Amino acid sequence: MRGHILILTANVLFGISMPVFKYLLSSDVPPEAITIMRASFACVMFWLTSLFMPMEKVAGKDLAILFVCAMCGVGINQYLFVLGLKSSSPVDASIIATSVPIFVMLLAAIILKEPVTAKKASGVMLGVCGGLLLVFSSIHGETGNGTLHGDMLMFVNQLMYSVYLVRSKPLTAKYSSVTMMKWMFLFSTLILTPFCAGTLAEVPTFHADTFSWSQTEALFYLLFGATYLAFMLIPMALKTIRPTVASMYNYVQPIVASAIAIAIGQDTFSIIKIGFASACVWWGISRNHKPQQTGTLNYQKLNNYGIL
Repeated sequence: MRGHILILTANVLFGISMPVFKYLLSSDVPPEAITIMRASFACVMFWLTSLFMPMEKVAGKDLAILFVCAMCGVGINQYLFVLGLKSSSPVDASIIATSVPIFVMLLAAIILKEPVTAKKASGVMLGVCGGLLLVFSSIHGETGNGTLHGDMLMFVNQLMYSVYLVRSKPLTAKYSSVTMMKWMFLFSTLILTPFCAGTLAEVPTFHADTFSWSQTEALFYLLFGATYLAFMLIPMALKTIRPTVASMYNYVQPIVASAIAIAIGQDTFSIIKIGFASACVWWGISRNHKPQQTGTLNYQKLNNYGIL
């Protein structure tokens, strides 16, 4: 149950960030600037946090895996999201996001040898149905007019995140969440800096004549709540739940974002539709819930597949 609470909390934080992200973009904050601020802020915070924790030495081969996780979970993932969203539509992006549990289920079966049972597959499909229903019930006359290029970038973005969930799973049994995240965000910051750092000068609240408390507060939530805290919780959750189950909680994000949108008048929903969509998501998660014992990973088998 602890793992479910942790991953639920992380996705609630991500869900809240959606309207915050929308507000920042509408107030002329470059998306590339948001990307590099998230990576660099989390990098500093995780390294500072690690000073107050027992030191963990990371093996060279595990650093290589953490580099892959950094690119898939933060660096390439976030950069492709920004680029894809520029030429894709929010409708297309939301639909493509429902593919994550399918990717994770297939990757976990190949890499971690997780069995694909009828119960697990039906749970994933129930979640997909709930997610799609939520997406389409929030569309009011809009059409998915994103370009093929943008849609493909979003598709790769979701695939990369799925790879991160699966590849990072074995490492959660060996290292703390802080140790994993400090290296992941360091690698991500180094990779993103040449492409994104130049846009920081374009952030309005960084200039005295355009300073905004609301923009500053929104940035603080995005950096601290939706990045530092949320990303700390993901590997903590993966210690006790399978990647397939963790990926199912992605559908919590549009539910939370939609509830906030309704509350502030940005969107309207049929109570029946949002209730049914949420029920599908939670039913799908419950069908994939299976208590997992920690410390039962077969490391020799994982090593044979090049994971460790």
